[in-house]
Amino acid sequence: MGGGNAQKSKMAREKNLEKQKAAGKGSQLDSNKKAMTIQCKVCMQTFMCTTSEVKCKEHAEAKHPKSDVCVCFPHLKK
Repeated sequence: MGGGNAQKSKMAREKNLEKQKAAGKGSQLDSNKKAMTIQCKVCMQTFMCTTSEVKCKEHAEAKHPKSDVCVCFPHLKK
């Protein structure tokens, strides 16, 4: 007996859940949050680790014109 639609749906959900676990795929949002490693020390805004020096300078000039770029982003010191 059994084998109704509810059981089929339950089996399909379990099968899909197992596929997702096996694939090891996480959310792209989680990866993006982990990549936000550059932080402006003045306003604490975070940027992705791939952000260029040019973008950091643009942020500093636009948001903090009175502060030096190196104050906002100490990793840019030369």
